Amino acid sequence: MSETATYAPPAFSRGRESWIRSGMAFICAIALAKFLFHLYFNNRYGYFRDEFDYIACGNHLAWGYVDQPPLIPFLTHVSRAVLGDSLRSIRFIPALASSLLVVQTALIAREFGGRFFALVLAAITVLVAPQYLSNGSLLTTNCLEPNLWMGCAYFAILAIKRNDSRYWLWFGVVAGVGLEEKYTVALFGFGIVVGLLLTEQRRFLLDKWLWLGGLAALLVFLPNLLWNIHYHWPFLQLMHNIRAEGRDVVLGPAQYFIQQTILVHPLTAPIWIAGLLALFFSVRLRPYRFLAWTYVVCYGVLFVLHGKNYYLAPVYPMLLAAGAVVIDYAFERRSTAWLKPAIAIVLLASGARLAPVTVPMLSPEHFIAYAKTLPFKLPVMEHEHERAALPQWYADQFGWQEIVDETALAWNQIPPAERADCAIFAQDYGQAGAIDFLGRRDGLPPALSGHQTYFLWGPRGYSGKCMIVLGERKEVLETYFDSVQFVGISADNSYALEKGIGVDICRGPKFGTLAQLWPGFKKWR
Repeated sequence: MSETATYAPPAFSRGRESWIRSGMAFICAIALAKFLFHLYFNNRYGYFRDEFDYIACGNHLAWGYVDQPPLIPFLTHVSRAVLGDSLRSIRFIPALASSLLVVQTALIAREFGGRFFALVLAAITVLVAPQYLSNGSLLTTNCLEPNLWMGCAYFAILAIKRNDSRYWLWFGVVAGVGLEEKYTVALFGFGIVVGLLLTEQRRFLLDKWLWLGGLAALLVFLPNLLWNIHYHWPFLQLMHNIRAEGRDVVLGPAQYFIQQTILVHPLTAPIWIAGLLALFFSVRLRPYRFLAWTYVVCYGVLFVLHGKNYYLAPVYPMLLAAGAVVIDYAFERRSTAWLKPAIAIVLLASGARLAPVTVPMLSPEHFIAYAKTLPFKLPVMEHEHERAALPQWYADQFGWQEIVDETALAWNQIPPAERADCAIFAQDYGQAGAIDFLGRRDGLPPALSGHQTYFLWGPRGYSGKCMIVLGERKEVLETYFDSVQFVGISADNSYALEKGIGVDICRGPKFGTLAQLWPGFKKWR
């Protein structure tokens, strides 16, 4: 080779240059900033009600639980073993997952043909969306859900774009993992199938790799499926009971749509709506039209079934990515190019304005004052949340220590000789989980409860001769026990949903054994 021949850089150098030129390095910087933002603010209030549930379930590893699949409790178990029990440690996985969603959305925009600005705009829309900020601030089953839905979408896009059916196998693997995290990914998979059926991509429905992907999803999901069969489908029982009880707020068509725009930020609505329309009608995005139908199917099913407003949130990153690509090309002329940075600046500013809605940046007192300045009412998803001073995602971080403190007072009144057979019975997994987790420093034993998976763990050998019972009326307790000694009521916390919880010491059971009585304590709602 002559010395004047053109030098071709090594493949890894070209890849690194492409990574920088495409903007992905900048996207990763945005994701890192979001991660650090969450780490800083994630210890401002207290432990969230559901976090106690995941911690308790993580202490009883299994292939399933009444109200959730096993992935989040398993990850919580691992996270605690590695990082400890602090709030920042418990919320490390949500912060990481929410930040990675920024990168995933930009990658989808790149596969749609997006250039530098499209990738940045897609990242910013995810960065400012209140629901995704909330996902990074609390450990819930919502925190990984968008990542898994968009993981499925990404492999579906690659299968079409590269005309390589083998990507459907990876789609199935991710869908299977998604089913071990939250069952709603099944709806997204159903939407994909309907979308393929209604578009030219229906050819994939006869491809062996798509069916192998479905088999892979089933195999990954199989342990939890067998668990559900063994326990007679507890999750379906739970959903039926919640619906029969009328606990959730049912939204009309207009209100449901409005709340979708609030969850993903009102100013991003034109972007994801543009993305949806582009997926339906744009020639450039025509190969991915099945994703538009997927959204319509998911939206329609969740609305008809009265799903909570945030159930649809995992689907929006792909629409935001498509919308970012459309806007990038729409404003590529020199006369309108100035609108691109203007859009980014407005989104960032408005995102900062709404960030305290879902990130505990303010004290409770300042948040209440701040909420009054908002141009909309914060969504209420359950009727019992309407009485709270703070929105439920904040209110359920208060009041637990007060309950534990009152329970500890009762426990200290139990003679040491009786303690081995004195159970603490709580009314729900929030109370029980708080005693399990926060009560360790006071020497409290793990609590019993009939709520959700605590019911499956049973009375754990307690006879019922001595019980500390939380939150039950005296007249009810007197039907079960000869002696009911009132200890006190948990100290008032004006910000908590659960407050003023009574604590009683009960002796002299009027029943046989606690094990015989236990089936009547089942509370799956």
